Amino acid sequence: MESLNQHLECLKLFGDETEGQILESLDGILLALAENKQRSSSLLTDTGIFPTLAQILKGNPNCAVKAAQVIAEIAKNEEMKKPCIDAGLVLALVPLLESTDQETLLHAGRAIGRICYENSDLQEQLVKAGVITSLVRILTDYPDSEPLVRVNLLALCNLANLEIAKEALSKTKVAEHLVKQLRRAENHQRIETIIEVLQMLAENDALKVQMVEAGVHEALSEILLRLQGSSQAEDLCSVKAASNLIVSLLLGDESMQKMFANGCGIIYQKVGTWLASNHPQLQLTGALAVANFARNVANKVQMLEEGVAERIQMLLRSEMAPVQFKLLGTLRMLIDGQADTAEMLGQDPLLINRLVQWCDAQQHAGVRGEANRLLASLLRHSRSQEVVKAIQQAQGVKHLVSMTTSEHVIMQNEALIALAIASAINLEVIKDSLKESRLVQSLHKLLQDECTGPEVKYNSMGLLCSLLNSGDLKQEVEEDNFKETLEKLCSHSNANVVKQAVMTLQILRDESQNTSFVSP
Repeated sequence: MESLNQHLECLKLFGDETEGQILESLDGILLALAENKQRSSSLLTDTGIFPTLAQILKGNPNCAVKAAQVIAEIAKNEEMKKPCIDAGLVLALVPLLESTDQETLLHAGRAIGRICYENSDLQEQLVKAGVITSLVRILTDYPDSEPLVRVNLLALCNLANLEIAKEALSKTKVAEHLVKQLRRAENHQRIETIIEVLQMLAENDALKVQMVEAGVHEALSEILLRLQGSSQAEDLCSVKAASNLIVSLLLGDESMQKMFANGCGIIYQKVGTWLASNHPQLQLTGALAVANFARNVANKVQMLEEGVAERIQMLLRSEMAPVQFKLLGTLRMLIDGQADTAEMLGQDPLLINRLVQWCDAQQHAGVRGEANRLLASLLRHSRSQEVVKAIQQAQGVKHLVSMTTSEHVIMQNEALIALAIASAINLEVIKDSLKESRLVQSLHKLLQDECTGPEVKYNSMGLLCSLLNSGDLKQEVEEDNFKETLEKLCSHSNANVVKQAVMTLQILRDESQNTSFVSP
């Protein structure tokens, strides 16, 4: 400690000392820190050496490297960060990142990284000081320097969460250099660090596009291919990280379209293999990927032409609830507006029976909800008597009736419209199921309840009109005294509800049994 004290006193005479003396004193501090970090740190604080270190950084280029090394060692101690900050060492270190000397870059990078760790205010100052440009330049100029790449990646990992940093990075070619590092990474820790940086950057749409153009998704696909057979914990973590990043890239409209590449993109080509694999993470990634590709109308048409719907249908054997959930939702998106596909799927007894089973899935509300919605969609988009028969045969009508009282308005309306269509085109086949499920009574409650939304009331009356074509169901309607409820709705605040109520009353009073009405 006495030796350290002497070195510290010498450094205080900074202006009067030769470079050799300064370097000797800085080496002495490094030696003392190595021998006893705690006591040395305490003495450094007491002597107030930090402003002197700032002076050396700014005023003596030949000693700046050693000073940066000292600061990097000091900053390992959490308690020493504040004195470093107070002395302005961070901004004094930033110019060193413009150096072409690798040792200077290494020590300056380490020092800045340690002082600024988990300090968002300082990190923002760094970005404003132009540190992003320096970091990308270092990655560009020294891609083979293991220590520099490591320090750089850690720095990006700390900064990439800031919006201001993402904005700055979007104006560089950072994705291109990160992909190069990802392709050459040999250990799981390096892979996960790079993916962590990319995952944060993927929150920015412009960077998503840049990443796809740089081939990030292709590099990730290679990682999945390489590691998918491993059961090692670290490899499983890398697979999960890579999968999550692929899905994040698919969330952007432009980046997703680039990855689809008219059906030629590597990820789209891999989807079928992933869905059919026994690897849970790959199954889920495949399900999420196909769901995102299907968000685009043109993609959807091409996917249907290529038989994606049939492949998904076969792959619904998966026992993973998240995979089932996404595949069901994807099928629902695929048949939207596609009558032929809806009719084809709606007549498949294996699919319909599986859907009806899932409509009762108590252990996973999401799967249950999507199974019900798909059942309703098959009716709505096919408008096929054969689909009505298939769903009736599988005992699925009761689930659609239950869906009319769902807590979700969108599901209520989907069920009401599906049942109205089914009743209009094949009421004779389903009327007994509708009676057993007490549909008429459910509709009456919806119309009486003041909390029921206008659209649900409107669609409930549309369905009611379809039911009046069955003598038995019309009798139930008359016995349940709908007229009084409908008369009240004629003074409802919503004009569409009033119009529908007047029309329904008129039909109900009409003696003719042949009037039919399908809710639009």
